[in-house]
Amino acid sequence: MERCDVLATCTEEPGRITRPFASDAMRLAHQYVQDWMGQAGMTARRDNIGNLHARYEGSGDATLLLGSHLDSVRDAGRYDGPLGVMVAIAAVQRLHDAGKQLPFAVEVLAFADEEGLRFGSAYLGSRAVAGRFDPRDLERTDSRGVAMAEAVQAFGGDPSKIGEDRWSGDRPLAYVEVHIEQGPVLESLGLPVGVVSAIAGQSRFEITFTGEAGHAGTVPMAQRRDALVGASIFVEAVDAVRENPDLVATVGRLSVRPGAANVIPGEVNLSLDVRSPDDEKREVECEHLLKLAGEIARRRNLELTVSPVSERPAVGCSPRMIALLLKAIGEGAVEVPSGAGHDGVYMSEITEIGMLFVRCKGGISHNPAESVTAGDVAVAIDVLGRFLQLLAEE
Repeated sequence: MERCDVLATCTEEPGRITRPFASDAMRLAHQYVQDWMGQAGMTARRDNIGNLHARYEGSGDATLLLGSHLDSVRDAGRYDGPLGVMVAIAAVQRLHDAGKQLPFAVEVLAFADEEGLRFGSAYLGSRAVAGRFDPRDLERTDSRGVAMAEAVQAFGGDPSKIGEDRWSGDRPLAYVEVHIEQGPVLESLGLPVGVVSAIAGQSRFEITFTGEAGHAGTVPMAQRRDALVGASIFVEAVDAVRENPDLVATVGRLSVRPGAANVIPGEVNLSLDVRSPDDEKREVECEHLLKLAGEIARRRNLELTVSPVSERPAVGCSPRMIALLLKAIGEGAVEVPSGAGHDGVYMSEITEIGMLFVRCKGGISHNPAESVTAGDVAVAIDVLGRFLQLLAEE
């Protein structure tokens, strides 16, 4: 908890937490984290994309990966990402303090970028480790016009060698991540931790309703082609997804043009985000919502444009990792799906994955009010320690 407080001071914006990829704030965070890794008996290094790797050797050749990300969204909370890195280091610290060696090495990964704040390209760190980094991303520029390639180089990496960041050893035993839940389920159940069953699949679209701008005082209501009215009907239809407990759908951004008080809206652009741990249900719901958008446009005499932005299938956590984590928790342990994306999405391409959620107050995340208790974090450290022992006994 104290270490998360320290990392909260590593920010680009005084008074709020904003820690982007390859920034001075991230450089300072790395200095602290590398020191803590060293105190836990680990040997740390940084790869070209900017991930920290810290290795605690075992008696055998196999490697278990633990980790999470250190970057943040703008005006973030303290625990989304960093908590998972701190819990992993704490678990290794216990091994080191006890002079204990496992039959496998433990490598803690502190990923450079999961949120995509600076360049709009998420999972840069885990994509590099999984061998899925797209070199075209190096041409992306931030809000100041700095190209990603320049940022990587300024941070100490070689953009031409990011391909070498790919995991090149034997297949890891697993990748296990501790993360705040970012939802209210554990709190509603009165439980400090839970085991993630799957990371939800996600579909994103850009949708534009186009009508005709006109004078707000002279165009009769019956003759208007008001794009905002059509978009509003669609937003209400998206909210009706609440009737299906296996789905969530969000219109998170909406822009109105021309955007004047005395002008009928002629164009509305909005985002649609649909998520579910069940890919088939997600795909059916997307088809339903887009069909509905078309029907609304026809009824309101509007034009409709739909542009797919991204689609990511659900990623199931390993049954073996789930079973071990449930056993490590003990009686009353539960499984919960994750509606948020995590680095495990890409790490699943090189090994099996497991995740442990920690209860957060009110389910609030991506918000300065993000909160966990010291007691719940202590439980998470204990569970991760027991998990390591159970895995060692297999």
